[in-house]
Amino acid sequence: MIPLAVVVLGSCALFLAAYFSYGRFLARHLGLDVSKKTPAVEMSDGVDYVPAKKGFLLGQHFSAIAAAGPIVGPILGALYFGWLPALIWIVLGSIFFGAVHDFSSLAGSVRHRGVSIVEMMRHYLGRTGHILFLVFVWLSLLYVITAFTDLTSSAFVDPELGGGTASSSMMYLLLGVAMGLALVKLKMPLVWATSLFLVLVVASIVIGPVLPLRAPSGVTDPRMFWNTLLLGYCFIASLVPVWVLLQPRGYLGGFFLYGTLGMGLLGLLMGGESIQYPAFLGFVNEKGQSLFPILFVTVACGACSGFHGIVCSGTTSKQVEKETDCHLVGYGGMLLEGVVAVLSLATVMILVKSDGASLGSPDRIYAEGLSRFVSHLGIPVSFARSFALLAFATFIYDTLDVATRLARQLFQELVGWKGLLGRVLSTVITLAVPFFCVSLQVLDSSGNRIPAWKVFWTIFGTSNQLLAALTLMMLTLWLKKAGKKWLISAVPMVFMLTMTLWSLFTLLSSGLSSPPGAIALVLLVIALLLLFQAVKTIRRTV
Repeated sequence: MIPLAVVVLGSCALFLAAYFSYGRFLARHLGLDVSKKTPAVEMSDGVDYVPAKKGFLLGQHFSAIAAAGPIVGPILGALYFGWLPALIWIVLGSIFFGAVHDFSSLAGSVRHRGVSIVEMMRHYLGRTGHILFLVFVWLSLLYVITAFTDLTSSAFVDPELGGGTASSSMMYLLLGVAMGLALVKLKMPLVWATSLFLVLVVASIVIGPVLPLRAPSGVTDPRMFWNTLLLGYCFIASLVPVWVLLQPRGYLGGFFLYGTLGMGLLGLLMGGESIQYPAFLGFVNEKGQSLFPILFVTVACGACSGFHGIVCSGTTSKQVEKETDCHLVGYGGMLLEGVVAVLSLATVMILVKSDGASLGSPDRIYAEGLSRFVSHLGIPVSFARSFALLAFATFIYDTLDVATRLARQLFQELVGWKGLLGRVLSTVITLAVPFFCVSLQVLDSSGNRIPAWKVFWTIFGTSNQLLAALTLMMLTLWLKKAGKKWLISAVPMVFMLTMTLWSLFTLLSSGLSSPPGAIALVLLVIALLLLFQAVKTIRRTV
């Protein structure tokens, strides 16, 4: 049997080698200039444009992009097709696709005064292209909210561990609000607040299983109860000032991310585990889905993610102190997410095939696998399992916070609504779509209800990857117009377009009456119109 540590260490070695080789190659060809003033320096306003040291910015950026995606996708990919295809796509995808996408998005935004990818699309494809892309990004964010909301409720209704996870999660959110108030209203020093609230978070992990929180006894559909409550949280998080909830909650979540990654890797390397799960299960999985293109839209975050481009150009680019910092933050940040994806994949690799089927949901597989790794460090398995489940939910909160706020802002830009009433109405309309999606009753051939996240995961992955492809298309136009090596983004763009359009046609074959089929048609039409606009632009510049 192959030692698990050999595969994980080999993957990390490839990531490190890529950072110092291909990453530097990209930096040279993007023409990064250490002496050139960045928007963060030139337009510093103490609010949005604030220069940050690259080490600090890397941590902030990493915690923003590394949510639940690089956990769920790799686990599903391994369950569908075996761990080897998923591993190859994670490693090669991170190095040659995802990191190129993130690096170019960050550098491109810095070169365009820190504007978002959506605004850059206006510059290169005009008003029509801008509106189409605006709608596409908004729809993509809705599928992110749908999939991750239902994933969280799935963890909360688990008959064994769900009540404790829900209880710890609610306490964690309240601690985030309390920390924000302590920092802003009570002027508590950050060091003191960090020390206090990290202890309280650990306490919440211990208390949660003792005081489990479940849906009220009269509720006939506990999953829908939690979905509604979580979307209510998204509504509040989208409207309140960031210091009340998002910033302190995200700050505490960063410790979860680093703690989970560090303890998981250390325990994995010390445990001496061997790979048990089959390396390859065939080109067609048990659901009748083909490896091409399904693997490449199932494993999205962790290999390549269009959502990253929004983060890179939405907030990170406004904090880059020197252009050369884009190498570490953009390229290095994506490779770190690749490490998270490899660790997630490892939680499947230690299972025999029957165990993977019995555990079922990605959150359980992740929690069981991570607790097994961490137990090699002498930490009790019960605590490690609770920690892993809360970490999983925390990563999803990171995604839900950012996705809801960004979707609300995009809708406001689309319709031109201003003020508090505009923000409230835009949030309500934005969350109405995920609420409708999670409330759908989709049944399998045996008459059993299929969880909403399973129904929408493929369309979420496809829209996310298609967003990456369209972003790479726009970046290719920028590089070509600037006289730079445009093939570095054009080659990944062609591959991603091929896989995502192929996936959309596959989803269309399920029929327009199904939710994924109808959504696939809308995405396909918008994507083809954007491609048409891009071809027109290229013909004008040739």
